[in-house]
Amino acid sequence: MNFNFEINWALLAPLIVIQAILLIIALFDLVKTEKTNGPKWMWVLIVLLIATFGPILYFVIGKKRD
Repeated sequence: MNFNFEINWALLAPLIVIQAILLIIALFDLVKTEKTNGPKWMWVLIVLLIATFGPILYFVIGKKRD
């Protein structure tokens, strides 16, 4: 079996850029924020290791609202 898949970079590149921007913004905000829901080291791992949903989870659940 020979599978030849060609990647359409024109469609994939914007998604990669958006993911990278979201990751960077989440990490900067995490460093800047004093209080989070849970330890900061845990949120760093979640943001870095859970692609796409990690930064979203941080902004929805991780940020402590005053």
